[in-house]
Amino acid sequence: PKFRIKTKRGTYNRIIEVRADTRRKLLQTKRKIGWLICNLDDYLVENRCFRCSIYGHRSQDCRGEETCPLCAGEHKLKECSIPANEHKCINCMIYNKYTKTEKICENHSSMDKKCPSLHAVLRKYKQNTDY
Repeated sequence: PKFRIKTKRGTYNRIIEVRADTRRKLLQTKRKIGWLICNLDDYLVENRCFRCSIYGHRSQDCRGEETCPLCAGEHKLKECSIPANEHKCINCMIYNKYTKTEKICENHSSMDKKCPSLHAVLRKYKQNTDY
């Protein structure tokens, strides 16, 4: 066991580290732990800078400008007064700027767990990990 994370429902997710062969076996089926039947999945987290809201680095290493994670404006999160229907994701905006073929939705905050840019980063991380 490494650590545990409390969910919004009041339950806990346990994070464990195992060898590659054990990981493959665990991911194939559900496991019974105590009286619970549990789903197992990889624990992947991407760094998001709290200063510029861009994935891949932390605020102490940031060279970018201060960016609001809700509206992609040049102000802090505390100063943002934009309603939820006008949120913009800075990561998706950057993706669309440099990608000519496929455009993705920008109408969400950069903290959204359903962000297409976040899922792309996590997919790339998983592909590049040698299990």
